[in-house]
Amino acid sequence: MNREFPRIEEVLARVASGDLAPDEAASALRGMMTADLGFANIDLQRQARRGRAEAIFCEGKTAPQVIAIARRMVDAGQNAIMTRTSPEQREAVAAAFKGEKLVRHDEARFLFLEREPAPRKEGIVGVFAAGTTDIPVAEEAALTAEALGSPVERVYDVGVAGLHRLLRQSDAIARARVLVVAAGMEGALPSVIGGLASAPVIAVPTTVGYGASFNGLAALLGMLNSCSPGVSVVNIGNGFGAGYLADVVNGIGESAGK
Repeated sequence: MNREFPRIEEVLARVASGDLAPDEAASALRGMMTADLGFANIDLQRQARRGRAEAIFCEGKTAPQVIAIARRMVDAGQNAIMTRTSPEQREAVAAAFKGEKLVRHDEARFLFLEREPAPRKEGIVGVFAAGTTDIPVAEEAALTAEALGSPVERVYDVGVAGLHRLLRQSDAIARARVLVVAAGMEGALPSVIGGLASAPVIAVPTTVGYGASFNGLAALLGMLNSCSPGVSVVNIGNGFGAGYLADVVNGIGESAGK
């Protein structure tokens, strides 16, 4: 680990031993909480506070800005999830971190720079996509959950237009501790899976559909109006949010021994 960023325990141990003055320790601890890069103020304490580091939303950022944020995070011993990346950003990050462990998924516009593996959970996050065109959003959810330490089982192209395809996946539904379901059009798949599953379902509306789908609004409203209890809904296209929440739920199940 970069010695510019000692662990809190190391700082306190040096104070206790007399090697570090209290005012120096206070300064060091403040530097461990945030990193002000001018264009970004990184929350370096979020991992300690919430168990998961801050993610980098890359839309609207330049490639050098993304690289600078990611570099500061990994230098602090944290992993860096980068979402909604552009082709230019992905190429630049891959070049800047050549030789380091980088997960890249162009279809999901996702990058993950791993400094230390997240603790592995036992429970499975099941990620379902209604159609092939919903896969990029589903993959963002799956990759996020994996980056945070959850095993993921993917089941794609099982929309309600061919219900028999979904029914063949009953074992996958039963195995999951939490389910993420991405769907466009009328957004019916999460309700159907909610009626089959004992696990909570996180529904992700996508923009897939014809004109009256209103760029995902029809799917969003359909999911919000689900008659199946146990279905929650994230924002349109928010695969990252769904994957993050799925990992949180999975972690709760882990601590409860379920």
